[in-house]
Amino acid sequence: MQNAVQFIDPTAIIFAKLLLAMFLGGVIGTERAVLARQAAGTRTFGLVALGACLFIVIANYVDTAYIGLLTFDPLRVAAAIIMGVGFLAGGLIIFKGDAVHGTTTAAGLWIVTGLGMAVGFGLYAVAVFTTVITLIMFTGMWYVENRFKHWFEGHMDSTAHTDTSPK
Repeated sequence: MQNAVQFIDPTAIIFAKLLLAMFLGGVIGTERAVLARQAAGTRTFGLVALGACLFIVIANYVDTAYIGLLTFDPLRVAAAIIMGVGFLAGGLIIFKGDAVHGTTTAAGLWIVTGLGMAVGFGLYAVAVFTTVITLIMFTGMWYVENRFKHWFEGHMDSTAHTDTSPK
């Protein structure tokens, strides 16, 4: 029996997976930025989730497209790239007292590693789409995250100054 997934372009499904991962990571990151007041927020969490999804999409594609045709496992090369960039990105993160700087840049570096791998494996449309939504996360979500922070800080300040104790 045929189902609806058989009639949908596989690239559209990949795009949907990438968007969903970025959105869900962004939701969790917004909570961390707004409620927990952590340095790593919407963009960082969204980018890390997007990167993880991109690596899995690439691995699934490589598994079906190349295994058995080559005498080596290209996923081992991909794993080595990911580990190497992880160390590089870790060097971008700077701690100053209670503040953490560079996490979004490190997540962005991780994403572009996935982009390079996607292009290397011939997933051109996926790489271009991931680039566009990464830029949306870097720029558009910066505005949204700051609006949430201002709204929440204003909301918390107004409730903190109201005195409800009996006099």
